[in-house]
Amino acid sequence: MPFKETCAMEERIALFREYDSGAFTVGALCARYGISCQTFYAWKRRRADGGERWFEDKSHAAGSCPHATDGRLVERVIALRRKYPHFGPKKIKAVLENETRELGNGVMWPAASTIGDILKRAGLVEAKRRRRRAIPQGEIVAPATAPNEEWAMDFKGWFRTLDGKRTDPLTITDTVSRYLIELRIAEQTLAGVRGALERVFQEIGLPGAIRCDNGMPFGSRSGLSALGVWWLKLGIEPRYIPPSSPQHNGRHERMHRTLKKETSNPPAMTAAEQQARFDVFRCYYNEERPHEAIGQVAPARLWTPPERKLPTQLDDPWYDADHEVRRVFPLGQIKWRGEMIFISEALAGEIIGLAETETGGHIVRYFRRDLGVIGRDRRFLRFAPPRARLRAAQETAADSRTISE
Repeated sequence: MPFKETCAMEERIALFREYDSGAFTVGALCARYGISCQTFYAWKRRRADGGERWFEDKSHAAGSCPHATDGRLVERVIALRRKYPHFGPKKIKAVLENETRELGNGVMWPAASTIGDILKRAGLVEAKRRRRRAIPQGEIVAPATAPNEEWAMDFKGWFRTLDGKRTDPLTITDTVSRYLIELRIAEQTLAGVRGALERVFQEIGLPGAIRCDNGMPFGSRSGLSALGVWWLKLGIEPRYIPPSSPQHNGRHERMHRTLKKETSNPPAMTAAEQQARFDVFRCYYNEERPHEAIGQVAPARLWTPPERKLPTQLDDPWYDADHEVRRVFPLGQIKWRGEMIFISEALAGEIIGLAETETGGHIVRYFRRDLGVIGRDRRFLRFAPPRARLRAAQETAADSRTISE
């Protein structure tokens, strides 16, 4: 036979049924039901009040709130928000306080946070979806302090021109000066991006590093992409931001918002017309538009072309005598101790170096980039690529240095 299940309400009814029988004292009943005498007498008074459902819990919510905002003030806040739908709580509070000073009626308006709550309750604020933070991993890269130390690159979200053709704008900016180096419609492929970069490198020069996300063709799940291998051969450091973390390339993403607002809303009729819009925007963004983060000057005032130029020939990497050298086969494998070990298809045809560790394994390197380690069991364990992450304090320090320059 199963145990009998009860709830708090049934226990209270049973308690007073036994109390009414007169067979038990209050102390005995309290000990039996595991309650205090104060609790017993509180429920006894509740039953004596004559409530039909005295044994049920009552709401613990406050019956009144003496600090609640006056209804007339709430109506005024809502009316002002509907008049100016793009005003936030701070602006609404400022307008209301200005009106109060002009009229001299001495009204005390609620805090901006309270005004925000009023707007939320009235359904006048849309809740923003918050993304979960990715788990921190890898190294923290210090921010660039001079033009061309680092460029940021990405594809702005694709859209269709009015004739129905897909448009993928490739954008490149200088991290320090915010100079918009390239804004070009390109295919979102290795060939499309490399072709666009070759033209930029030929005309302008080479940066020290490129910050980008992990999506193809910039990065790959295996660490390095073919594009990243080409950058390393050019002496450019690939800096991949953490997955699903566009805030670590926030300066570039902020430029995308301005770009979308001023060039593709609505889009042009054809891709050629859209590219013409991009060209006009690039000149305006670089030479006329003041930028707050660099002291309200145009980016062209701070940017200078890089000194390093595109080499006519790419040399193979050099490794010292502590490394054993292997050339990667077309399928991404190397021959090691009589076995074929897969490293990466992106490195097909490239020369890598292997340096022995104290534990007997071998670090696998390409130029100065550590790719992984081959253990004593002849298995290749891949390293996660270094992650380009910036702290808020570092961003602020970088902006301060840029302004002072």
